[in-house]
Amino acid sequence: MFPFPGRRERLSVREAHTRTTGRRAPAVLLDVRSQAEWTLGHAPGAVHTPLTDLIAGAALPPAARDRPLVVICRSGQRSQQAVELLVERGADAADVEGGMNAWAAAGHAVVDEHGNIGATA
Repeated sequence: MFPFPGRRERLSVREAHTRTTGRRAPAVLLDVRSQAEWTLGHAPGAVHTPLTDLIAGAALPPAARDRPLVVICRSGQRSQQAVELLVERGADAADVEGGMNAWAAAGHAVVDEHGNIGATA
């Protein structure tokens, strides 16, 4: 996913959507926001692991293991921290510039825990 070793990639919402949407998506969208934020609204098909869990050493969910990761949070701050941590662990990861705020502003779907129209915190 990265064109240059050691360089951290920040993806636009458009690029993140392209890389993580569809049956043959090359990457997994990993949402690192809190449980409350996730419950309120997240991207369909995203996988959830709060940054606090990653910091505590939690493993990635099975759907996110051994796959390129596109990491998203609310605004792009926590996702940058998560990418640093994940890359140190050997993952191929990039973060989404602007986070879920930018995702929703671009008109991409946001769903709640029941699959209904969701919101971002």
